[in-house]
Amino acid sequence: MIRFGSVIGACVAILAAAGVSAQTVSPENAAPAESDTGGDIIVTGSRIDRNFQTPTPTITVTAEDLSVGARPNVAAALNDLPQFRATTSAQTTGTNTGAGNAPVDLRGLGINRTLVLIDGRRIVSDNDLNTIPNVLVRSAQIVTGGASAAWGSGAVAGVVNLGIDEMFKGLQLGAEAGVSTYGDAAQHRFEGKAGIGFNDDRGHVVIGGEYFNSDGIVPKTARKNIGRWASFAGAMTPDVGFSTSAYGGLITSGVLAGKAFNPDGSLRNFDYGRVSGGYMSGGEGPSNDDLSPLMTPQRRYSALGRFTYEFSPAIKLTAEVRHSRMWNNYIWFGDHVQGSATSGIVIKSDNAFLSKSVTDALAAAGQNSFYMGRFNSDLSYPRIDFERKVTQGTLALDGRIGSNLRWSAYYSHGEYQNNIDTPGFLLTKEFANAVDSVIDPASGRAVCRIALTNPSTNCVPINLFGLGAPSKEAIAYVTGTPSQRATTKLDVGGISLRGEPFALPAGKVSFAVGVEARKESIRQTVGALDAAKAFRTFSFSAMSGSFDVKEAFGEILVPLVHNTPLLRQLEFNGAVRVSDYSTTGSIWSWKLGATNEFFPGFRGRVTRSRDIRSANLSELYTQTTTGYNTIYDPLTKQNVYVLSNGGGNPSLEPEKADTWTFGFTYSPPAVRGLNISVDYFDIDVKDVITTIAAQDLVTRCYNGNTALCSRVERDPATNTITRTVSTYVNLANYKTNGIDAEISYVMAMDRLFKSANGRMKFRLIGTWVDSLTTDDGVVKLEYVRSQGYSFGLGVPAWRVNGSVGYENDTFSGLVRARYISPGVFNNQIALSNNHIGAYTYFDLQAQVKVPTGSRSFELYGNVSNLFNKQAPNGSLYSPYYDVLGRYFTFGARVRF
Repeated sequence: MIRFGSVIGACVAILAAAGVSAQTVSPENAAPAESDTGGDIIVTGSRIDRNFQTPTPTITVTAEDLSVGARPNVAAALNDLPQFRATTSAQTTGTNTGAGNAPVDLRGLGINRTLVLIDGRRIVSDNDLNTIPNVLVRSAQIVTGGASAAWGSGAVAGVVNLGIDEMFKGLQLGAEAGVSTYGDAAQHRFEGKAGIGFNDDRGHVVIGGEYFNSDGIVPKTARKNIGRWASFAGAMTPDVGFSTSAYGGLITSGVLAGKAFNPDGSLRNFDYGRVSGGYMSGGEGPSNDDLSPLMTPQRRYSALGRFTYEFSPAIKLTAEVRHSRMWNNYIWFGDHVQGSATSGIVIKSDNAFLSKSVTDALAAAGQNSFYMGRFNSDLSYPRIDFERKVTQGTLALDGRIGSNLRWSAYYSHGEYQNNIDTPGFLLTKEFANAVDSVIDPASGRAVCRIALTNPSTNCVPINLFGLGAPSKEAIAYVTGTPSQRATTKLDVGGISLRGEPFALPAGKVSFAVGVEARKESIRQTVGALDAAKAFRTFSFSAMSGSFDVKEAFGEILVPLVHNTPLLRQLEFNGAVRVSDYSTTGSIWSWKLGATNEFFPGFRGRVTRSRDIRSANLSELYTQTTTGYNTIYDPLTKQNVYVLSNGGGNPSLEPEKADTWTFGFTYSPPAVRGLNISVDYFDIDVKDVITTIAAQDLVTRCYNGNTALCSRVERDPATNTITRTVSTYVNLANYKTNGIDAEISYVMAMDRLFKSANGRMKFRLIGTWVDSLTTDDGVVKLEYVRSQGYSFGLGVPAWRVNGSVGYENDTFSGLVRARYISPGVFNNQIALSNNHIGAYTYFDLQAQVKVPTGSRSFELYGNVSNLFNKQAPNGSLYSPYYDVLGRYFTFGARVRF
């Protein structure tokens, strides 16, 4: 239900905070119309060419805006906007297989519900914006409402369309370097683009590319308020580590329980600190945070070339090739063994590497074995060696029929390779054989027990007693390399006809019709050891499958009333699309919208749409996935580190979303340069395709969804969670609603001082989220203000950006503030210090242009997080808070 009181209050709050400031970069109705021969595609939530007041809210972000903060890619720059959640980034993927990916996530509804296009065409590679060279991005248009009827499946939360600077002429080269205030996280970027016209500019070629390298931040404890913090004993607590393992080994059962091994194999009393479940605060408990990355190191290059040629005023050819590669090799996370009184590494009393004092103590107690936990930093701390390559080619023809009709046809083929090796994971059988060592009576040497009955075995006994004790030969025997080789292919094409066939008294009627077809496929193979399930914990799984979809769409724009007192320009916009999937059959999406100018400069707009999303390849065809999560168990009131398995589901049904947006734009004629927009949104997604996060799975089971309890496995003896299982399912419902608002003002300086040049720019943009809920049919969870826990769906209630800038022909400067409202770390668990206060980050940018004859030279600098505002305690992998700290970037560009 729409809460009108809250809506009005939020509108007033945003507008009051702005005063006369802010600057809308480019309202959607200011974008140039597409040329008659099929020029730049301008996405405004519509397939209609004619420039009109779209009923769907749209934000245009220029290349200049994207440059603020010198972010590593377009996605990172967009994540500064309040409408986005940085769900996947270098900051959130330090220890998973999506390391360094850069998709975008509107409304926090998930990256699969935001459709990314390049000049109106789909891309391969899961919307990873790392694959697009920043230097060629002219602008980004963001449709902040459902747009499936116009652009197809996936546009549930909205569309991000990147426009390429295809008409660039000349040569531009640039170089950039950055470093944090702590002297780490160094990055370097080299970029260039060149363009030339020929045959009286009927033809044009542009090519551009960039190379980017970031050292990331390793380890997590490089930021003391981030690493080793966790929810512990009902509070966010520092210096948290495992209480069930130790560097070099910890005995967890029997007469020697609580003793840890020194590097020479002798024992010491383990300093437990304050223990709660499998964790401790203080003491000597080890943590992955001591070694694993806080921000993902990454290297990449990307390049794009585009050729256009007008054969006649009515026919234009476009050919494009895009290629990118991203890769790195860095320390990942450990394959440790947690011990307890009833589980862990089994050490027998005749183990070849046990000291005499230990064997004597066991004999005196009549004990022939014990359990041990071990933090395997010296044995099995894997690295991740990944490579992602994308190649996509596109051919398009655009033309006209007479003076009122335009047509387009295109075909695109793309391939995305995702290859990963993760050396260092423990092999189940080999590790067990190597641990079970004895002294060979014949030779007096340490051997695997299995060698006594199988002399041909290649087993190498392993010494686990003390940090650094395992030999290189033993490590090589007990560890292996999980690996995958995956290729995703996209084939997509379409034909459309648009135009203005006739006029009504209020203006021209416009339409667009077309057909599109798309096929997506994936083939993922894994190593022999993965296929044999040979690893103790982590492994990849094979995957193969495809689907195709055939679609037809139509859209119409009808001017209804023109130039009457309150209906100065009333227009109706409607769209419909039918999509026939090979997996789920046919499904319809549609949009109805209207706009009207009530008085000069003041326009209202409203849209109602049905949007759809069909399951993607991973959701359909992924086999078993393996990972580990730290989970708070509300039943035992303890944190546990448990195995989490997932997988795909070929029986998934499409999602269906009902979306309302309504609002207004105001550009008062009496105040030139002032633009105001306010829009309410309400998105209700049914049959949501998702996996339930491990923490949510446990929480929902505890709160009464007994059907999900079968996915939470517990040790019968201790009632401790041992595993969670969460394959993709159709959840009942996601729902969110709130308000977007923007105020901008551009003022020429000569309006203040006659001799002054340049202009001032003011901008305020904000999003208020009233509610974001998930409902599994039994338990409904609210995520607004739950903004510290990285692996939930939480969003702040308010995010607001404000900026003040000045520019003239030779200098420009800008100060930006990014505000995040107060919230809690995680509203799904009870913490005594759950509160997070309001945060404001400040960024500074300046650039100087030095014209030198036929060339120009530009120097620029950025300072992000100017006052080095520290992230909240424990905000590891945070999608909102800056764990990097103050960051300096300096660069130069030269243009010929």
